[in-house]
Amino acid sequence: MAVKIRLKRMGAKKKPFYRIVVADSRSPRDGRFIEEIGWYDPLKDPSVIKVDAEKAQSWIAKGAQPTDTVKKLLAKAGALEPIAKAAPEATDAAETGEAPADEPAAAPLDPKEAEALAEAVATVNALA
Repeated sequence: MAVKIRLKRMGAKKKPFYRIVVADSRSPRDGRFIEEIGWYDPLKDPSVIKVDAEKAQSWIAKGAQPTDTVKKLLAKAGALEPIAKAAPEATDAAETGEAPADEPAAAPLDPKEAEALAEAVATVNALA
């Protein structure tokens, strides 16, 4: 059973209000759900997000996949901070331009190889 953390639309026509729920991915958007972990009101200024961070983290630890929108909302509410801080090492190497320790650094191309590569790219671009 694939479990998703997603939004369930509530409220009247043209006045949306969302609940953040944990649901089986096969059930309808506004249908059956496993647990409600928060809510989101986009009509307030600024919009209001209320999330039980402990429940969200426990469901993510169990394998529940948040949708893109819910992932952004959880980050705004601060419920994803401990998870995001757990893997900053991978981004540090990319930001500094260093190769990761387990991958060898790429050797620079000699001029003949660079010319051959440029010709191949030009041929592919001409065909496209």
